[in-house]
Amino acid sequence: MAESSTNQLAARVAFTHPDYVYFQAARFLIVAAQEMQSVAVGWQVYEITRKPLDLGFVGLAQFLPGILLFLASGHAADRFDRRKLLTICYGGFALCSAALLAINRVQLTSVLPIYAVVVMLGVVRAFNGPASRALMPQLVPAEHFPNAVSWGASIFQTATICGPALGGLIYAAFRSPSPVYAASMVTGIAALVITLRIHPRENARKREPVSLKTVLAGLEYIWAHKVVLGSISLDLFAVLLGGAVALLPAYAKDVLHTGPWGLGLLRSAPSVGAGAMAILVAHRPLEKRAGALMLWCVAGFGAFTIAFGLSHNLYLSLAALVITGAADMVSVIVRAVLVQLATPDAMRGRVNAVDMVFIGASNELGQFESGLTASLFGVVGSVVLGGVGAILVTALWAWFFPELRRIQKITGVPE
Repeated sequence: MAESSTNQLAARVAFTHPDYVYFQAARFLIVAAQEMQSVAVGWQVYEITRKPLDLGFVGLAQFLPGILLFLASGHAADRFDRRKLLTICYGGFALCSAALLAINRVQLTSVLPIYAVVVMLGVVRAFNGPASRALMPQLVPAEHFPNAVSWGASIFQTATICGPALGGLIYAAFRSPSPVYAASMVTGIAALVITLRIHPRENARKREPVSLKTVLAGLEYIWAHKVVLGSISLDLFAVLLGGAVALLPAYAKDVLHTGPWGLGLLRSAPSVGAGAMAILVAHRPLEKRAGALMLWCVAGFGAFTIAFGLSHNLYLSLAALVITGAADMVSVIVRAVLVQLATPDAMRGRVNAVDMVFIGASNELGQFESGLTASLFGVVGSVVLGGVGAILVTALWAWFFPELRRIQKITGVPE
């Protein structure tokens, strides 16, 4: 009995640190708020234009600020107080929700005002990502960090389950996106208030002079560590090609013949699988052949993306998306632990800014790629081709980066 209690405590050791709990509570709220909002934006844009390509432009509008600002945002996360920077970003998210609420006071016939706010969201996200990810190692000891990453991923995925489902239900109940934007604004403000309670451990960070060399240090670090480069670029290309999220409004309406509530379920489904996998990894850490398992899971992500693309049944589609989320989570955890523990605190912001560009490229730029290919091959053809591409990328990366196959326990960059 005592051994069982000890194991249970070890599996939840991250929650013994109050600042980590506050951080994750605020993060849960802000992610849920943005996910609610994403459902409303996607459905509203598709209702106005009925063009899959316009759904892709939503992703592009969010991605471009990140690629333009990643050097500045990474440097800011290393130079300024990360907690204060995070607080400002959460306030920015709430303001963007308020802007969407304001522009919906009139009957929209054009999506341009929505795109303008989405660009503003992209700017806020460009600064939020590096600050948030660089702050977390200051909240728990290094030996507890893999556990904190696993639980953080689970909490994130829970938010991405609850957010879309709630957003879809609110939209369907009120037949309007405005209540969704109002709920997102209030939730963002709550996240801001909770963030003020965080008191991170301050690590002595050398104030490096602003120069091209210091700003580009994140790129230099990732290029020098091939196992890190391989893990984040694998995720980039697999999700870039295999992501089907951007086309879910079109799938819900035209393929599966469901409404906003169905779209909310589809948006939540990958997070159900991802959250379950994150909890499993928290209790059963990846201590053997983590790299090989990651590669097999990314290939599985591609295979079940194909299954989703070919499905015309809502429940089968939901099941396929659940499995893609579970498979993708293995790659997410491996990459997060490698990047964070192997990077000196003084340059975590810059390294994470580069990593966020990779993530943004795979998610938001992937949405644009999906919208573009859907306009050429149809929504089903786009998703199936993307799944095939994800499998091919996995095979190529297993060959190009043999270091990935040799990763065992994920406690840092392997020798």
